[in-house]
Amino acid sequence: MNRLNTLSTLAVPALLVWAAGTMVACSRSQAKERAPEGAVTVAVAKVVRGDVAQTLTVAADFAPYQEVDLHAKVAGYLKTIKVDVGDRVKAGQLLAVLEVPELRDDLAEDDAAVRRAQEEINRAQADLARAESAHEVAHLGATRLSGVLKARPNLVAQQDVDEAGGRDRIAEAQVTTAQAALAGARQQLEIAKAAQNKTKTLIGYSEITAPFAGVITHRYADVGAMIQAGTSSQTQTMPVVRLSQNDVLRLVIRAPESAVARIRLGQTVSLTVHGLQRTFTGKVARFAGRLDTETRTMRVEVDVPNADYTLVPGMYVDAAIVLNESKDALTVPVEAIDRSQPSPRVYTVTSDRRVEPKAVALGLESGDRVELTSGVAAGDLVVIGNRAQLKAGQVVSPKIIEAGPAANGVQ
Repeated sequence: MNRLNTLSTLAVPALLVWAAGTMVACSRSQAKERAPEGAVTVAVAKVVRGDVAQTLTVAADFAPYQEVDLHAKVAGYLKTIKVDVGDRVKAGQLLAVLEVPELRDDLAEDDAAVRRAQEEINRAQADLARAESAHEVAHLGATRLSGVLKARPNLVAQQDVDEAGGRDRIAEAQVTTAQAALAGARQQLEIAKAAQNKTKTLIGYSEITAPFAGVITHRYADVGAMIQAGTSSQTQTMPVVRLSQNDVLRLVIRAPESAVARIRLGQTVSLTVHGLQRTFTGKVARFAGRLDTETRTMRVEVDVPNADYTLVPGMYVDAAIVLNESKDALTVPVEAIDRSQPSPRVYTVTSDRRVEPKAVALGLESGDRVELTSGVAAGDLVVIGNRAQLKAGQVVSPKIIEAGPAANGVQ
């Protein structure tokens, strides 16, 4: 019994020592997890891999691929108009017809002139045939008398031979005259036909057709209105309708001088239309190739397919062109870069919570993230808060701030 009491007496202190040691170990572990007393809390972010892109974002608005006010080539009264605002038309479709009675009279006159010229040709052809027949008879008589004179000089008088030769030459001249008259009649027919074709062309101008497929965006005149001939840019003539091609839209971007060298034909352009809450894509179709000396920008045009007419000319859009891009790069928030020194650096937080400045090499920079090509590794913690009071080796309490998705920056 005494032996059991002795063992109990010895066991109690041992258990107390073991419990104390366990509590000390736990306290040390918890102390390691907890921040040291007085440590400064700093916001940090992890170095992560991602895509970084430099983009040019410009506000613009859509315009029709081509747009034209359709004028009449001849003056007349608007007889019929077959379209109205909002109508979609095909290339060559009849839009309006003018009433021009005097052109019909001119055409009748030209038709008569053509018939008259044809009759003149017929008459000239008959005169030529008669002259050729007369010349043939005169020439045959002169030839016979000349032959008789040579064979029997005393049988035919020289005067008769001379007179026959003169009649032959007169008949030959009459043939030449008849041929010239026939040629003149044929030329007169060509003139009459040209006048006839001109009048027909003018009559064709009384019908206004669509030069390309598109949408009627404005109607200027109603039936009965007097339409003046729009043959001079100096006259303020009234158009009939305005036609816009909207199945492809044109977007004009003014690229700043810093981005001009990186604009290429065929580049994809992301188009955010806030009015529709949708994003579309287009292609760089053409650019001026020179800077505007006043704005120091270059005109860049983007063609945007619009087969379903979802987009409407005049809509505002934010157009973004990717100028440079780096895939799977080490990135940190822009706020992590300390640019106060000649060389950029970041403040990292080590595993034992100590601040360690590191020099880094910068790559591409977007609106909220920067590519680092050296100096850090993926998973490192970098300070993104106020660094003014931090020193190398200082113990801090890091608070990780989750970074959102990287956005393309405006350069």
